[in-house]
Amino acid sequence: MSSVAVIASAAPLFVLLAACGSDSDTASTTTTSTSVEADPFSVPETPTPESTCPSAPPAEGGEAEWTLPGATGSVAVTGSTDTAAPRVDVQAPFSVTETQVHTLRPGDGPVVADNATVLVCYMGVNGRDGSVFDSSYERGIPVDFPLDGVVKGFQKAIAGQKVGSTVAVAMTAADGYPDGEPRAGIQPGDSLVFAIKILNASS
Repeated sequence: MSSVAVIASAAPLFVLLAACGSDSDTASTTTTSTSVEADPFSVPETPTPESTCPSAPPAEGGEAEWTLPGATGSVAVTGSTDTAAPRVDVQAPFSVTETQVHTLRPGDGPVVADNATVLVCYMGVNGRDGSVFDSSYERGIPVDFPLDGVVKGFQKAIAGQKVGSTVAVAMTAADGYPDGEPRAGIQPGDSLVFAIKILNASS
């Protein structure tokens, strides 16, 4: 079993999430150019709980909040805390035949609508090899985006949850990147795992 914490990425891949919200390459290009507004990666001068993602490594040990045996391999997820990033332990290769969503810790805010614009901290892990392909925790800054502009599995994980919730999703390739995403090292057929903290949502 390989322990996966947060690793550095060359550039934010959030736009890749938005870009692959459609199976159409044309729609992908269009979505990429419109989904990020007002530089979501800029930090306010006075950080607030909603303007930062904890970048400290997760604590060693402890019991996972969600353990999921896959069609192959398994995954164990512990959500982020106020001071530490999440932990995703993958026994690779991990794959699922149906997208699974688990609420790690429920929030007490309003329910997130299907078409809401959300502000989240997230980490994405490739089940094939356990590698982190994108992480706003590593960057220390949350990202905002409309739920109708991201991959289906990400939308399934967040819509219907309450603001403040920490959730995890193990998604099929069909709900992620069915054709792969070379820039993120994602191959066709790869199942993906996300650990997400929902900071805010607006209609």
